[in-house]
Amino acid sequence: MTDMPYVGLVGCGGWGRLILRDLKSLGAMVACVAPGERSRSNAEANGADLIVSRLEDLPVVEGVVVATPSNSHGRVLLRLCERNVPLFVEKPLTSDHATAKLLAETAPDRIFVMDKWRYHGGIDRIAQFVRSGELGDPIGLRLFRLGWSMTHNEVDPIWNLLPHDLSICLHVLDDLPPVVTAFGDGLGPATSGLVALLARDGGPRVVIETSAHHPVNRRSVILACSRGTVTLNGSLDEELILRRGTPDDLGAPEIKVPITTDMPLKAELAAFLSHLRGGPAPMSSAMEGALIVERVCDIRRMAGLPG
Repeated sequence: MTDMPYVGLVGCGGWGRLILRDLKSLGAMVACVAPGERSRSNAEANGADLIVSRLEDLPVVEGVVVATPSNSHGRVLLRLCERNVPLFVEKPLTSDHATAKLLAETAPDRIFVMDKWRYHGGIDRIAQFVRSGELGDPIGLRLFRLGWSMTHNEVDPIWNLLPHDLSICLHVLDDLPPVVTAFGDGLGPATSGLVALLARDGGPRVVIETSAHHPVNRRSVILACSRGTVTLNGSLDEELILRRGTPDDLGAPEIKVPITTDMPLKAELAAFLSHLRGGPAPMSSAMEGALIVERVCDIRRMAGLPG
């Protein structure tokens, strides 16, 4: 082995090409499995060191990133488990709970999920407010993930959108409470959007609103605590909005809290490459990934949708 990690990348579509771009910018050598003409073209354009058409032709590598369609994650990961190297898969871990549980049991210390929002500077800063207790006890977490149209046709929009907010909840509260209720938002087809409430007795209430049939794009997170509220208004914002006190404190000033603006995709890939060189494991583990899949299934059932 050299100081430059040799990594496999399975899948080089619209998102996989960005993964390849960032892996190369971080100094990795990348062998890419690109079975189709478009994916091969993406691999060539973004500097793949080797391109093969079949998974079995992937050479010996130190770790593998999986960026195939969501409904193929389980099958691809189970085949890659035989290689006994760390695996980093795009979220969700899978789109069915049984396979997610099997993967978590098969390789709990070698499979990690690319929950990029856990590497977002704003989300991590919100989590720091909870860990420090600076704003008191968390009371509620409100998450919005709204937009128009969905390009991932292999799964419905809820499978694509909801895992993001569940991973944010896990990162901020260090918990993923059980589902209390969920219902369709009524803005479009049943599988395009919903509202869900998660909570434990005596714990903070988590409300998630997600939709691919909303005319206005919104990605925001609001954390309410006993001594203040902090908000990330947009994914590209460079600051959080903090208000100390309670809504009764009418004179409480709006405070702008700077946040780091490193791109989350590149940050999580850097964490994976560091792990291949003996560093700490990336967030999220296979067990956490399986828990997120379980919660997605719970929410879907509660909303009257197939798991």
